[in-house]
Amino acid sequence: MKTSESTIGIVGAGIGGLVAAIALRRAGHDVVVFEQAKQFARVGADINLTPNAVRALDGLGVGEAARVTAARPSHRISRTYDTGEETSRLEMADSAEQRYGAPQLTIHRADLLAALADMFPAGQVALGKRAEKIEADDKGVSLSFADGTHARVGVLLGADGIHSCVRTAMFGAESPRFTGIVAYRAVVPAERVAGVPNLGAFTKWWGPNPQSQIVTFPLNRGKDIFIFATTPQDSWHLESWTAPGSVDELREQYVAYHPEARALLDACDTVLKTALYERDPMPAWAAGRMALLGDAAHPMLPFMAQGAGMAIEDAVVLSRHLEGVAMTDAADALQRYEQARIERASQVQLGSRGNNWLREGGNADWVYGYDAWAVPLGAPATATAATA
Repeated sequence: MKTSESTIGIVGAGIGGLVAAIALRRAGHDVVVFEQAKQFARVGADINLTPNAVRALDGLGVGEAARVTAARPSHRISRTYDTGEETSRLEMADSAEQRYGAPQLTIHRADLLAALADMFPAGQVALGKRAEKIEADDKGVSLSFADGTHARVGVLLGADGIHSCVRTAMFGAESPRFTGIVAYRAVVPAERVAGVPNLGAFTKWWGPNPQSQIVTFPLNRGKDIFIFATTPQDSWHLESWTAPGSVDELREQYVAYHPEARALLDACDTVLKTALYERDPMPAWAAGRMALLGDAAHPMLPFMAQGAGMAIEDAVVLSRHLEGVAMTDAADALQRYEQARIERASQVQLGSRGNNWLREGGNADWVYGYDAWAVPLGAPATATAATA
């Protein structure tokens, strides 16, 4: 695979990286993706794609493929953990499509990645490329990989998650912070919990404190139910952020929850346990010919279900800023991308930390109604300086 100073390199072949690669290639750029994994594998959690994310995928032509295995939740429901009282109900499915131009989809991450990978040439994805050294200058960026190979690109984008090596190269080393929250994840067949109401909805059981909750939603066209539950924990000592969990421990953590919520936990045979980490919002995402997107720029807690959505939005808006732009003008375009995205992503990042969104109802339009293909582009740097 050949790269040059006319190539855009992307580190990370996750959701944000692949969406950016597809969008930038469609915009006329030569794009190469560097992925540290040696092969694509069916790993990762199930994700919630709200209408803002689905509309962005539709604009790339990926939405139809994502719908093949996805479920379409009927509602977004909030319930109180002990009484079961319903505190808010938002119609989704057809109603969301009419209001926002796209429905909500719940899908396994691997199915979405497969749909994205089908839209980008496999020969332009370099697997087994773990970046160890990144150096930028006025004409481009040089990368050295753990396997002894090297690459030179005109622009480098970091879509490599919360441990981003691109972020470290741009702004220095910084460790993510353990939040004091752990999450349990499990999938159960819908037929096993058929007596529980609202299985076709995205339901959030709000706990006695902001760290405690149970979220459920349908998967695989409603054949399965995904369970995501969080609870406080003082520390995390395991080397891995994710490890097999105890079903008995899971059930013990939520004994005070309503019987309908507990019935879902009783149906679990196995569970994974994950430590939740975060960073504070960043003051900048771009520097010279490098920029960040997704979790590399704004890792967030899952309480607004917008991690994947923000990465997808970033990727689309970034591609629009680089469309028709020569590499010599890329640095200014990346600054404009940052200007267009940083306020919204930081707002969602902080809102996710606060974990109060839509608890008692409210307007979801500012999140779900965002159209990454139509929002205004950031102002040129000269115009920004003139009006500051």
